[in-house]
Amino acid sequence: MQHTRDLQSLSLTNTFLSVGVFDGVHRGHRAILEPMVAAARAAGTTAVALTFDPHPTVVFSGPRDGFLLTSPEERAELLGALGLDVLITFPFSRDAAATPARDFVEALHARLGLKELWVGHDFAMGYKRQGDVSTLRALGAELGFTVNAVPALENGDGPISSTRIRQHLAAGEVQFANSLLGREYSLRGVVIRGDGRGRTIGIPTANLNIPPDRATPANGVYAGWAQIGAERVMAVTNIGLRPTFEQAAPRRTVEAHLLDFDRDLYGTELALSFAARLRGEQKFSDIDALVAQIRNDIEQARQDLQTGQGGAS
Repeated sequence: MQHTRDLQSLSLTNTFLSVGVFDGVHRGHRAILEPMVAAARAAGTTAVALTFDPHPTVVFSGPRDGFLLTSPEERAELLGALGLDVLITFPFSRDAAATPARDFVEALHARLGLKELWVGHDFAMGYKRQGDVSTLRALGAELGFTVNAVPALENGDGPISSTRIRQHLAAGEVQFANSLLGREYSLRGVVIRGDGRGRTIGIPTANLNIPPDRATPANGVYAGWAQIGAERVMAVTNIGLRPTFEQAAPRRTVEAHLLDFDRDLYGTELALSFAARLRGEQKFSDIDALVAQIRNDIEQARQDLQTGQGGAS
């Protein structure tokens, strides 16, 4: 897949294009993108997606802790896995948002030679979101492309959306979030040095450096997987303030114990996925009680993961 941030560097013809933020690349997004890619393949032409960075909400409202489901790099990887030929990560700004829909569509058409535009049924682009589906269809009739407006993909509680996934994660409901994503939610970061307490109690952990703008599950303990390169290892991940330990200034951490694994991971990039919530965060009476519970967590996670419980449905 070709990936560019410069629309002007492209000179394509007869493309099938989808435009959206695609944060999380969830099942609702794929309900648009996968049929578009298949249709482009059948037509022997190019499948293109255009996404935005920074997220438009961040541009208008400022950075938000726990907001993004994917980093730009993760989003590009997930989109590339769908079979796209070209991904455009468009630099979003207030100036870009002030562009009239017609001007933006004409710029896309000039560089991409639009044949089909695939969007969600409630999609809108351009200044004050004036480029809704009916407006885009009128522009398409004028410029020579068609618009496919795909109905929202729903589950029993309504349309699948990034907002709903964030809400489930904030509540610790990772299995619900996973069902909307169509995969296990994951966090990726570089392993940093912690205070070494895990190793002193015989349960070493990998501490992940997670940007504050990334959505993380609610404080608690989770069963899941650690991905180190091509290696996938069962893991128990703790998110929270570690209340059992006396701390002058508690800070939220993401740390994982990798089962049956004893290698130094400092400086290594690690991805942690979340299959099931084991329990909420607890303060124990002493370290021995904490260690006993962690060992129970490890065995429960091993059982759940080996039997396939807690995965994305």
